[in-house]
Amino acid sequence: MTEVILHVYDVTNSVSDNTNNTIVQINRIFKDGIGIGGIFHSAVQVYGEDEWSFGFCEQGSGVFSCPAKKNPMYTYRECIVLGKTSLSKSKVHQILRELSREWPGNCYDLLSKNCNHFCNEFCERLGVPKLPGWVNRFANAGDTAVEIAETTAMRFRQAKTEIVTASKVAYRFLAGIASNNTTPGSPYSPGGTNRNIPRFQQPAWLKNLVSAGAKPSTSITLENGDDQVQKPQQNETASTRTHEM
Repeated sequence: MTEVILHVYDVTNSVSDNTNNTIVQINRIFKDGIGIGGIFHSAVQVYGEDEWSFGFCEQGSGVFSCPAKKNPMYTYRECIVLGKTSLSKSKVHQILRELSREWPGNCYDLLSKNCNHFCNEFCERLGVPKLPGWVNRFANAGDTAVEIAETTAMRFRQAKTEIVTASKVAYRFLAGIASNNTTPGSPYSPGGTNRNIPRFQQPAWLKNLVSAGAKPSTSITLENGDDQVQKPQQNETASTRTHEM
């Protein structure tokens, strides 16, 4: 068994010294002062004097190695012993070859696929605990925010569709009840055969709903199979109806 060591750096690879100093101050405040995290680069050392990490490149694998604690792009901060792996040296090299194929440099993403995500997967395959939460907390917070926003938008679209569908069904149902109250031959009509069935009393809100949904025309369209019959409104004169017929 051999130790698996995590090396943590402050991300000070900006061309601006002011930016680099600001990042160091942020890390001191949020990690050292408050303990919630910061902006860090990480690498894993196992079997040998090199550390392994992941970064952006246009072509080829993003997995790379350098002497432990000596990455020239960042400012070294600390090391953390994550545990011991029972895997052999040859098995570890096999895992690194697999990761090199699975982590191309052009798939690097600051929030969802960065060096800390790579180290987490490497540690998982080595059988040791993952990185402490504070190492990648800023990226995780951003990734979580993206997921929440996408999930909320999807649920809103689903809810909107369901509401519209339910409204159409409800309107058709209510309009059907209102139509049945006046259809000749229905149990609720004056000439209906079943006079023992209590008459449905159409409430005012239902009348308003149905009338609000009706088309603003001079006649009401009644569907009867494939045929459509125009029923004149009752406020028309007898002469007008005779003329139309």
